[in-house]
Amino acid sequence: KRRDMRGTMTFTIDPVDAKDFDDAISFKVIGENKYEVGVHIADVSHYVTPGSKIDEEAQNRATSVYLVDRVIPMLPETLSNNLCSLRPNEEKLTFSAVFVMKNNGQVLEEWYGKTVTESDCRLSYEEAQYIIENESTTIPKEETILKEEKRVTQKIVEAITTLNGIAKTIRKKRISSGALIFDKSEIKFQLDEKNQPQKILFKTSKSANKLIEEFMLLANKKVAEKMKQSKERFVYRVHDQPDHEKLENLQTVVKRLGYNLKLSNTELNGSLNELLKKCFGKNEQNLIDTLMIRSMSKAEYTTKNIGHYGLSFENYTHFTSPIRRYPDVLVHRLIKAEIEKIKIKTEELETLCKHSTHMEILATKAERDSNATALQKTRKA
Repeated sequence: KRRDMRGTMTFTIDPVDAKDFDDAISFKVIGENKYEVGVHIADVSHYVTPGSKIDEEAQNRATSVYLVDRVIPMLPETLSNNLCSLRPNEEKLTFSAVFVMKNNGQVLEEWYGKTVTESDCRLSYEEAQYIIENESTTIPKEETILKEEKRVTQKIVEAITTLNGIAKTIRKKRISSGALIFDKSEIKFQLDEKNQPQKILFKTSKSANKLIEEFMLLANKKVAEKMKQSKERFVYRVHDQPDHEKLENLQTVVKRLGYNLKLSNTELNGSLNELLKKCFGKNEQNLIDTLMIRSMSKAEYTTKNIGHYGLSFENYTHFTSPIRRYPDVLVHRLIKAEIEKIKIKTEELETLCKHSTHMEILATKAERDSNATALQKTRKA
């Protein structure tokens, strides 16, 4: 009952230290300026069934927690790092969104359903970035996961460079429609053999990161649009309008720093993006980023769709990370029920959404505390 996509070229792009690979992308040229792009997600719901002990525990945890020295996974590692993880050269059960697209990002056809896939290649963000910048089939050892020279096929190079072009076009359209773009540097820590933080590393988002981000956003958006047409309840990821009083405080602070911020509804998003662009790389960037994020509402899970302000999407969900987020498992079950025209119980959905939002907030606090403690340790060291 699954679409067999093992013959289609497929790859994953993840951080160097990733152990669970939720998502893979497949790519096939099907005509002039016409491509089949598959977003393949680990089919966790095949293994984690409603009412099982493993489902109860995943539901309670609701999310994986990423601390500096460890990961507290939502699912047992047998599932998260092995059975469900889309590791190269292993046949895997997946849930896929397959799009026929033009290189301007226009989606001509879409298909959703269960698949079997096999990843041909595992790439790190650094390796994919090298391919984007150099269009080379040979990646030097300084850039590779195993620190030895790596060769990829010309087809992989063509796929990544074409997808990067499509992703850039989609991103431009998102920004012009009002999506907010935060380009914050992410803090990572280099650990010693005892898992103690030794060195602070700053990671910035480059084209390879944005490529994956855009196709995951596309899949999440398109799944939500499809399910909006259904009469059944669904899990949305929503983001309300920002707090006007906090925006006025932000306006006061940035004015003192020599920036202008327009708060009228028609100009707000463009003005916020302009501010982010102008302060990028300057001493005050972190302060402005932080104040802007604090003026925003918190994103949450709910069955009541009010759209996603930050992404400027009318419909949005979380479909792409079921290994580490319980709402994505729920979304997979709901899409399967819709495709197969099966009636399933949805009375508890809103309660589960609220619980997932609560656990996400707790996880974020724990991750921030872990980072703060690690920062103190590295400064002392």
